[in-house]
Amino acid sequence: MRAMELIDIGCNLTHDSFDADREQVIEAAHKAGVVQMIVTGASAQGSEDALRIANQWPETLYATAGVHPHRASQYDNETDGLLRDLASNDKVVAIGETGLDYFRDFSPRKDQQSSFEYQIQIAIDTGLPFFLHQRDAHDDFIAILKESRDRLHEVVVHCFTGSKAEMYECLDLDCHIGITGWICDERRGTHMKEYMKDIPANRLMIETDAPYLKPRNLRPKIKSHRNEPRLLPWILGTLAACRDEHPETLATITTQNARNFFRLNSNEEAKNNGN
Repeated sequence: MRAMELIDIGCNLTHDSFDADREQVIEAAHKAGVVQMIVTGASAQGSEDALRIANQWPETLYATAGVHPHRASQYDNETDGLLRDLASNDKVVAIGETGLDYFRDFSPRKDQQSSFEYQIQIAIDTGLPFFLHQRDAHDDFIAILKESRDRLHEVVVHCFTGSKAEMYECLDLDCHIGITGWICDERRGTHMKEYMKDIPANRLMIETDAPYLKPRNLRPKIKSHRNEPRLLPWILGTLAACRDEHPETLATITTQNARNFFRLNSNEEAKNNGN
């Protein structure tokens, strides 16, 4: 029987916690069935690093180019130009991670909104999918996104952790929903389990957000606090249970959704095309 194939749509493999064993982490993910991974760009330097790493594993890794709201105060014309340059590379498959984060407020809210709007324009101009972050800023986030949604292509609200009503507002704007190990957290993710069935099958994708958000319900437990793409099957299993679906069925659906959304070839297609 063919093993499940999964795609991790958001992992921070540029994080320094992977510097000593990045190759082994990617190999372990492959052994676990995670055949492709999207490396998240969350700053100017981080976006360059994401592309550099993606180029080292051309059949497995892809990159996004963006500035996280935490870094929004650093966004300037030079940053905007850099993201546009990176977006012209075939290995960059989305603009982001961008959006709003009022939970931390590491950048002033006006700066976050401005950075978000600049990156919306890049996504419009390039036609690339849009990879979004939102925490404790739903109303402003939706208001800004709504203004431009009809000019954007594919949009995913990654690492969704909000309420059922908030999720429906995202779905009403034709957004995809990315689910992480938050769904595995008995302290913070319990509220989500009741409405996971409501996400249309063709709008659902999965991710680890590694090295963050290691699933808390792992059995057996792993001593390391670091999350890794190899743990994506556990997130899939938890989500499948919430949706009363077989994990293999959900794997097929979410993998195809990711390939469609990010316009990816399968590994075999990539080999045949020489990518």
